[in-house]
Amino acid sequence: SMPSEMLLKIFSYLDAVSLLSVGCVNKRFYELANDNGIWLKLYSSSLQPKWTIWKMKSKQTETVSLGCAALHDKKPGYWKKEYIFKQTSAFKTRVMRLVKLLDPYTGLPCKNKEAMKVSGLSWIIVLKDKNGKEHVIEKPNLSFKDTSVTILWYGTDWPCLDILSTLKLFGVTPLLPDQSRPPNKNGPRRFSLIAEYHLANLTESSVAVGADELVQLFSLNPGLLVGIWKEKNEIAFVMASLHYNQLLERSILGSATVQYAPPPNKPLLDDIDPEYGLHDYSLHLDLHGRSCMYLCGSFKGLFCRKGDIENGYLRLTVVSLKDNRKHLPIIGTLGICWETDVFKGNVKDCFVMDLTLLDETGKPFWCFSAPVYMELSSKASGLYDYMGHIYTADYVDSEGKVCVEFVWLEETKEYITVSLVLYVSTKKVNSWYGTNY
Repeated sequence: SMPSEMLLKIFSYLDAVSLLSVGCVNKRFYELANDNGIWLKLYSSSLQPKWTIWKMKSKQTETVSLGCAALHDKKPGYWKKEYIFKQTSAFKTRVMRLVKLLDPYTGLPCKNKEAMKVSGLSWIIVLKDKNGKEHVIEKPNLSFKDTSVTILWYGTDWPCLDILSTLKLFGVTPLLPDQSRPPNKNGPRRFSLIAEYHLANLTESSVAVGADELVQLFSLNPGLLVGIWKEKNEIAFVMASLHYNQLLERSILGSATVQYAPPPNKPLLDDIDPEYGLHDYSLHLDLHGRSCMYLCGSFKGLFCRKGDIENGYLRLTVVSLKDNRKHLPIIGTLGICWETDVFKGNVKDCFVMDLTLLDETGKPFWCFSAPVYMELSSKASGLYDYMGHIYTADYVDSEGKVCVEFVWLEETKEYITVSLVLYVSTKKVNSWYGTNY
């Protein structure tokens, strides 16, 4: 029953976040909270250059006339949209500026953690059932590595797997971030779609990674691991592996419905030579089990001659079976650690692989973080130094393949990496360099 003029006067004292929140109360509040006069005032006071703000008092007549013209010519909510657009653009610029400094060790931004903290970034998954109802799962556990972050969600109120159709992974940031106070979960937020996965016939259509006494693990590209209770055939947890390359862009710059698409690479004009092949590539490789690191290695000077191109792939040999100087031991027993509110476990013979391949200029050429499982090979080790069973671990996506071989040494109870070969898709190389391999 309160007159609109009085409500507008009250709303004029609110900040932007509170104004957005009060607009969610009912239809009348929403219409009043869209008032152009209130939002133009916020727009003018917060986004004008500092050297003009202190002069505004002496130019009140000019400001009022400008405000009147701006109010009459615009539809309700126009200055609200302008304010939000300008604020989010300034916020994205500030965050992306933090990740311009690169780590010479990995070739990736070295201030990822700081940028995530400044942005208030978090990640959620949204499970959608076949009736269209959505279930939002928040509060994940985070585990940071040199080149990736592993995100684990678990809880006691997961919907039944049989009724689920899709899973969406979002990056979430405050719509109007305020560095002076922590993000408010109940405040307005912005969603950026990172990936969408189809859960219909999950156990038949996805890759089985491994199992222990309680759960089975299934992998979905890119970088998602779903743990299923053996007895109930229901979701126990979900684990996502996100590589730092383009992590912030995918988590911030996308929309709620469309994923962020990185701009195409601009090739060096003097480096397009299919006869010469690839040269001076660098690789950084991490193998971990979410909470523990098994292998961390960097390899320089990788190359591929024209003769190494076969069946649509360019071969980069990183570790050779015959060159034992580059063979690498695995620290600990390979496995992926998981946990829920009540149980903990470790699924053996699988791990998360973080791969960062840099081109000759140091740009990230091929990057991923994904769960990988090991299989016992039928062939035996022919090396005199290592007599034992050989295990293989392969990864495949649209950009290439990774083939790893380990030898299990029974005497020392450890794995030795004896072969590591990358197969890069010629389509990926051609699109990167604008040439024809």
